[in-house]
Amino acid sequence: MNILHISAECFPIAKVGGLADVVGALPKYQKDLGTTANVVMPFYNNKFTQSNTFEEIYANYIALGHQYYDFKVLKLTSNQLGFDLFCIDIPDLLYKEYVYSSDDTERFLAFQIATLDWILTFEKQPILSIHMIITQGLIPFMMSQSFKYKTLKNIPTVLTIHNAQYQGWFSHEKINLIPPFNIDNVGLLDWDGNINSLATAIKCAWKVTTVSPSYMEELKIKANGLEDLLNHESSKCIGILNGIDWSVWNPKTDEKLIKNYDKSNVISGKSGNKKWLCKEFKLDVKKPSFCIYRKISG
Repeated sequence: MNILHISAECFPIAKVGGLADVVGALPKYQKDLGTTANVVMPFYNNKFTQSNTFEEIYANYIALGHQYYDFKVLKLTSNQLGFDLFCIDIPDLLYKEYVYSSDDTERFLAFQIATLDWILTFEKQPILSIHMIITQGLIPFMMSQSFKYKTLKNIPTVLTIHNAQYQGWFSHEKINLIPPFNIDNVGLLDWDGNINSLATAIKCAWKVTTVSPSYMEELKIKANGLEDLLNHESSKCIGILNGIDWSVWNPKTDEKLIKNYDKSNVISGKSGNKKWLCKEFKLDVKKPSFCIYRKISG
């Protein structure tokens, strides 16, 4: 089996939230099971890309509406990740210091189109695992509906929903950015009067997963307007519980902990870290400690 994970994030290359952790770990463990699993993501201008070496393996150009953009597919030359990493380099759109921004429709549509154009050249087509946060959801639609990708329509696509609050909405005025397709099927793109990338992906993907069984059931009740759609498509939906990457999240070896520990000294280990934390922030060590994580955009 050959799997290609498609994502905007992947640890340690670019991380905004938990999506990156999943994409950075899952391919390694799939390879341990004998599966070929790799990742394709945008080529950002960040510390990882600046400090590592990539080789160009493919080059072409894409049309995004009436605009044309050159792109390259770059491959990380080292094997440090445990899987092959491919990056789509579109300097005018993707080579930024940030992952998400106000122009994500154009940026990530270009990323998806370039990725599919590259996949058209493959001799052996992979299963596509699409990790949805913003707009990657148009890949299953383009594979099944766009004329230029008709040879890809029989490739299985698996959509993983990481957070249904972010759905990749944009106006029908930008429909010309999508490679031409049979306009009779435009309803696959629409949800509540806009193009909705997540809704489109749910309609068009072969299978839909979430990061846990309970999250799938939660989304059927509360999914920012997509509850009815998920219930309607429930026959192809399943929740799969996320694991963790023990090579990263291991208190025995984690270099960021003041005191490492395992199951033999878990109490003293946690106590030592709490004492340091309380001293650092002038907290009362005798009282319970709670940590609240909040991501601030901007």
